[in-house]
Amino acid sequence: MFGPLTVKPKNSKGDKTGSWRTLVRPNYLHQNCIACRMCVMICPEGCVSGKEKNAFSVDYTFCKGCGLCAEICPKKDIAMVSEDSKDQKQA
Repeated sequence: MFGPLTVKPKNSKGDKTGSWRTLVRPNYLHQNCIACRMCVMICPEGCVSGKEKNAFSVDYTFCKGCGLCAEICPKKDIAMVSEDSKDQKQA
């Protein structure tokens, strides 16, 4: 009935989907990270990157603020902060 989907995360550089993000976004705390890469695997937009402990970051151009990365983190090293939070780090 339907063919396979061929769209991949960040497929179109012109579609900056982060522009309609929820009112929160992930903030990597870089305190308890064990580099399990669960956040990378669960991100539906493929905007989380990193391989080494405490070196993970988010491409906010594509992040929609769904919070799946923060929810799955076994060490709770990702906090969802308000979009206008002054104390968040740009990872």
